[in-house]
Amino acid sequence: MQKRQRPGRRTVLGAAALGAGAAVLGGAGQASASQTGAGADGAEGRELPVPLVVGHRGACGYRPEHTFGSYQLALDMGADVIEQDVVPTKDGHLVCRHENDITATTDVADHPEFAGRKTTKTVDGKKLTGWFTEDFTLAELKTLRAKERIPDVRQHNTLYNGRWEVPTFEEVLRWAESEGRRRGRRIWLYIETKHPTYFRKLGLGTEEPLAKLLRRYGRDRAGSPNFLQSFEPSSLQRLGKLGLRCPKVLLLDEPSVKPWDFVEAGDPRTTADLLKPEGLRWTAGFAQGIGPWLPQVIAQDDKGKLGEPTTLVRDAHAAGLVVHPYTLRNENSFLPLDFRVGDDPAGYGNALGALKAYFDTGIDGLFSDNPDTALLAAAEFRKA
Repeated sequence: MQKRQRPGRRTVLGAAALGAGAAVLGGAGQASASQTGAGADGAEGRELPVPLVVGHRGACGYRPEHTFGSYQLALDMGADVIEQDVVPTKDGHLVCRHENDITATTDVADHPEFAGRKTTKTVDGKKLTGWFTEDFTLAELKTLRAKERIPDVRQHNTLYNGRWEVPTFEEVLRWAESEGRRRGRRIWLYIETKHPTYFRKLGLGTEEPLAKLLRRYGRDRAGSPNFLQSFEPSSLQRLGKLGLRCPKVLLLDEPSVKPWDFVEAGDPRTTADLLKPEGLRWTAGFAQGIGPWLPQVIAQDDKGKLGEPTTLVRDAHAAGLVVHPYTLRNENSFLPLDFRVGDDPAGYGNALGALKAYFDTGIDGLFSDNPDTALLAAAEFRKA
C-alpha cells in the first residue's frame, strides 16, 4: 500500500471545507473561518472532523434503513452526518426511501387495498416490478410500515419490522432541529435526490420542493449544516440555480455507467470520464466534493482483494474537491475478500482493517452502515 497521503491539505479541508458549510470548497480550501462561519458549537470552522463518518441511511446495519430508529441510533452513536435519500409521493411530498420502489422496504405487499398498485416500470433504464412512491399519496404511504431490506444478511434487523413509518423529509428536518436544541449543536444531514430526471419527466421534480423545505428551515445557505448529493450532475446544477449555497457532492457510479441525465441528453461521457482529472475539474464548477464507489479509491483485483490506491483522492484534492466514498459495511459479503472472516456471508469480517486501509488514502470521510465501527477507525486518523 502506498504511503498515507498526509499533506497540509487535510488540515485545510478540515478547517475551511468541512467546517460550517463546504460551499467555499471551490476556492481550493483557502477560505478563512469567518468565510465558512463557525458552527453552533463555536468550533471556528472545525464543526466537522476530518475524516468524517456519514451514517448511511442512518445506522442501517442495526435498524431498517431510513427510519427514525435508524437515524436516531446513528446520531446516538456519534455519526457526524446522517444521510437521507428523498423521493416524491403522488401528491408532491418528499419522503425518505432509498428507492421509489418500496417493495422491499415496506409492508406494502401485505396491504390488500394496494394490491392493484403493483406494476412494472422502467426507472433509469431498469425494468422493475413492485410498488412505487409516486403512485401513493402521503396519507396512503403513512399507513405502511418500514421493514428490513436485506433480511437474509441482517436477520437481526427484522426484529424491528413494522416499528416505524416512512418518514417525510420535513419530519426529518423537524427532528434535526429538535435534536440540535437538545444537544446544543447543529445536526448535519446528507441529502440525495434520487432519479431526478425520471421524476422531472413525471411532473414530480424533486429539486424545487427540496429547495423550498431547506429555505423554510434555514438550511439553504453556505454555512448550513447539510450536504446535497446526486448521481446526476444536472440535479446539483439545478439546486445551485435555485439558490442553494450549501455544499454539493457528485456521486459516482461504476466506471462504465453513464449518469442518467447524460443518457437523456445524449452526453457521451461515462463515470470513467468524470473520474479523470479533467472530469474532476469540470465537476468542481458546480460541486464541492465527490462520492465515489470504494473500488475507485482502492482498486480490487479479479478475486475481490484490495490492490493499490488509485490517484483519485490526489486528483480530486488537486481539483479542490473533498472525497466521501461509499459504502463500508461490517458483513463479510460486503467487504473486500482479504478482509472477510469465516464463511458466513452475514458474519462480521475485519471491517476495522478495511476502514483503516481506506482512511489511509487520505479520504475526507466515508459512508458506513455501521457508524460506530467507522468512528472507531476514524479516531486514529483524526489524531494526525
